[in-house]
Amino acid sequence: MTTTTQPTGASLLIDALLAQGVNTVFCVPGESFLAAMDAMYAHRDAIHLVVCRHEGSAMFMAEAHAKATGRPGICFVTRAPGAAQATIGLHTAHQDATPVILFIGQVARDAMERAAFQEVDYRNMFAPMCKWVAQVDDASRMPEMVSHAFHVAMAGRRGPVVLALPEDVLSGPALAPVRAVRAAQSVRATPSAPDLAQLLATVGAAQRPLLIVGGSGWTAQAVQDLRTFVHASGLPVACSFRRQDLFDNDDPHYVGVLGLGADAGLHRAVKEADLLVLLGARMGEVPSAGYTLIDIPQSQQLLVHALPEAQDLGHLYRPDLALLATMPELAQALAALPVDASTRQRLQPRTQALRLGFEQFTAIPAAQATPDTAIDLVQTWGLLRAQLPADVVIANGAGNYTTWAHRYFRYRQFGSQLAPTSGAMGYGLPAAIGAKLAHPQRDVLCLAGDGCFMMSSHELATAVHLALPIVIVVFDNQMYGTIRMHQEKFFPQRTHGTALHNPDFVALAQAFGAHGLRVTQPAALVEAVLQGFKADRPTLIHVLTDPENISAGATLSGIRARGRQTA
Repeated sequence: MTTTTQPTGASLLIDALLAQGVNTVFCVPGESFLAAMDAMYAHRDAIHLVVCRHEGSAMFMAEAHAKATGRPGICFVTRAPGAAQATIGLHTAHQDATPVILFIGQVARDAMERAAFQEVDYRNMFAPMCKWVAQVDDASRMPEMVSHAFHVAMAGRRGPVVLALPEDVLSGPALAPVRAVRAAQSVRATPSAPDLAQLLATVGAAQRPLLIVGGSGWTAQAVQDLRTFVHASGLPVACSFRRQDLFDNDDPHYVGVLGLGADAGLHRAVKEADLLVLLGARMGEVPSAGYTLIDIPQSQQLLVHALPEAQDLGHLYRPDLALLATMPELAQALAALPVDASTRQRLQPRTQALRLGFEQFTAIPAAQATPDTAIDLVQTWGLLRAQLPADVVIANGAGNYTTWAHRYFRYRQFGSQLAPTSGAMGYGLPAAIGAKLAHPQRDVLCLAGDGCFMMSSHELATAVHLALPIVIVVFDNQMYGTIRMHQEKFFPQRTHGTALHNPDFVALAQAFGAHGLRVTQPAALVEAVLQGFKADRPTLIHVLTDPENISAGATLSGIRARGRQTA
């Protein structure tokens, strides 16, 4: 226990986090940052320290917490092994443009460059997937570097930052006077009046326009402002992969999502458009259907592209109008544009036709025959769509089980979808925990496949300890379904290494102290979900699914047959 009142690197670090408004920190404890944990002890009423069971999960929680709050998520891990395991969360934040700050305990400075125990050069390790990686070598500079980390994480295209903290810097005194630092503010970029006028004229002249929204940095008000502009202009709106909560899916202007298993009619609408307005959407591999919908670098469509980072504009597609803007400022400016009423009248028929295509693609068909123990997923999502509250937060990782949710559910409010565009497995449960801590008043539903869930099932212990009434639905088809699907496609009748032998998920949940149950009927699943939201602890619902129905749009036998034809 320290007896001096002189500030240390650790005390300055925690003071800096408090100045930034941090009230939640995720970590797996490590001896390399014990001084920081001790400094947090003095502020344990102000900072909730969430202790996790794996560093990857801790980073997922911090990333989801950042998405839910709009401020950087904070995670502490120990040196090399802990840092390596946190990498999956850093990569997820990098691809999703989520502001997070990872603090890594580091060996003492006098041990560096000696191959010390668990020594790693984090600048070289993390540079490709972070906006900034640095090491604090002077305790007096702690407030400066923490402030810089917050500014970098939130500026332009948001993303992750890493700060390494040598043990002796954390425990050592600050030898120079240190002034208090106020909280960092997001850097705002507003589109120019001439650019807005050009955008208005371009939309007014288009015959087959399509607005595609995506990316990060949005707010509830920005989403509302965007809707005001869309209703005034009559534009049809599609959302980018796993960004379906940026526009109300029940709105008559919403025409679908450009994701995995997207509607072929929506793909045609992109290719046939004479104007694409991309707001925050980078249109990477998944939303562009493997870079086939928009020619690179010169598109066939007239292209308006708005992004918050100058170097991203023109990186892949040459825009006819490039807008350097942050999304809240851009949406506010769009909502104020004087759109001519004739534009809406002229675009309305096409928007209605695209909306009809979306409704047909997402219509709930009649119940299908399934094995007695397997649940009908289409009927399940039809009921969930009708009965889940509008503000429910749905968190999921990666796997074919997500295709039913992405196709049949209607995301109606901003901040209701937590899903990694990086395709990271194991994301759902940690993300659900991070979201529930950020918004205790909102219901939170975690979706997981049997393979996906087992990559972070240990965090049930965290959720039970925190008494969080989140609901986890484990869709179990006894395989790594996505990989099996590709295996059947490219190597038909040579499946190998994709079968899973699972535990009793209900017993596993109960062993952790959570509620656990198994259901076989859609109505029973929906009832269990709604009851779970009212429980005093987490609820895990186990459902068996038919392996034949490998995704929302394909069967194993159909894929296998096509594979034999092309083999």
